[in-house]
Amino acid sequence: MYKLNRNSFKIQTIKESDNTKEYWLNKTPNERFSAAWYLICSAYNLNYYNPPKMDKTIFSIRKDG
Repeated sequence: MYKLNRNSFKIQTIKESDNTKEYWLNKTPNERFSAAWYLICSAYNLNYYNPPKMDKTIFSIRKDG
């Protein structure tokens, strides 16, 4: 698993930021999804490999007559 270094960041120019966009556009959709999932897990302190189950008891389906 990756470790996020919270002490470092890079100030970028607009041109450098555009290069970052190109980097991600060259990745496969699966690689982008994996990176996004990692960031979500880091932000919400979730287990990357064992996400919490959805509570399906609060949802209901009704048929309109």
